[in-house]
Amino acid sequence: MIDTAFYMQEVLPALNKGLLISLALIVPAGIIGFVCGVALGVIRVFGGALPRKLGDWYTSLIRGVPLAVQLMMVYYALPHCGIYFDPYGAALLSFILCSAAYHSEYIRGALLSISQGQVRAAQALGMTMAQTVLWIIVPQAARRALPGCGNEIIYLIKYSSLAYLVTCMELMGEGKVLASDTFRYMEVFLAVGAYYLAMVTVATWILRWLEQHYAIPGFGSR
Repeated sequence: MIDTAFYMQEVLPALNKGLLISLALIVPAGIIGFVCGVALGVIRVFGGALPRKLGDWYTSLIRGVPLAVQLMMVYYALPHCGIYFDPYGAALLSFILCSAAYHSEYIRGALLSISQGQVRAAQALGMTMAQTVLWIIVPQAARRALPGCGNEIIYLIKYSSLAYLVTCMELMGEGKVLASDTFRYMEVFLAVGAYYLAMVTVATWILRWLEQHYAIPGFGSR
């Protein structure tokens, strides 16, 4: 039998508090991570030899190291170098750096899929390479990469649950504390799972609408 009083008086207030912190991590990390990913993807495709190498190394490093390790490095290791972050700042920075690396892979693939004929046509019209990339190539690539980047947003929602490792008390952190205090792990974590499922469902609807709204006519149609 469901203990309604426990959910209303204990679970929902705690998880709603954690939900606000989760959203405060997910929304800016998703937006900034996407913008940085676009910039990094452009550098990896159109940059000089050294910027390309640095971009590739950065992406390989971030994608090769677990996010939990990155969080620990930012929050616990950097203070030994004189660099300090509060729990929220450490989690947000880690999520942005991680998201940017993954977004850059989707953007890089999309950039490489753009016909080089468009570059030559733009230059024939007198546009510089920078103008061509900024106004012709990147808008198309961002639209083509949207499904993959949307998938990264879904992952971001789920791996935001790791923020509690650096004492940033988001949704998972609040749930863990409540479950430890009440020893009612089943009820609490079922509710936590329902919150994440709801966030992923809403994000999926929004991303699907964006994909349809910004779809390139004739591209990917069957």
